[in-house]
Amino acid sequence: MQTLLIIDDDETFAAVLARSLSRRGLTVHCAANPAAALAAATAAPDGIVLDLNLAGDSGLRLLPQLLQRAPAARLLVLTGYASIATAVEAVKLGAVNYLAKPATVDDILAALGQQAADPALAVGSQPMSLKRVGWEHLQRVLAEHDGNVSATARALGMHRRSLQRMLAKRPVKE
Repeated sequence: MQTLLIIDDDETFAAVLARSLSRRGLTVHCAANPAAALAAATAAPDGIVLDLNLAGDSGLRLLPQLLQRAPAARLLVLTGYASIATAVEAVKLGAVNYLAKPATVDDILAALGQQAADPALAVGSQPMSLKRVGWEHLQRVLAEHDGNVSATARALGMHRRSLQRMLAKRPVKE
């Protein structure tokens, strides 16, 4: 892997990550919005690190367009809002891997370089907490409604603003 494209609306995070990856000998380009990302993807990077939450919009919407412009690129979704539903959708749409923030540079490079799934991956010893199950359910219903918060709120029988407040919070750890 020689060139990487980092797509993240947090420009400070993207700059720090780009600097760390550059120190490892990679050529790194950054984009902070979908238009800039699509323009940069035409340069055919070897790898793409895509943030799931781009200024309130879903990076999943951008994923197919990026792979269309750079079909040989290995795409990694990196997010602070990890959920099972979004991980499954990202892989269905063509991402080679999915990581939750915070992730180290080594984690990112390993995820981009991983060629096959690991059947020896350890299964957690504890089931998900009730709060985490609730978060996963919200994410699944949101994905079923293509990210439409109003339709998701109606499906869940709750007020749209209440759902927005719940979604604005960080996901619960296991």
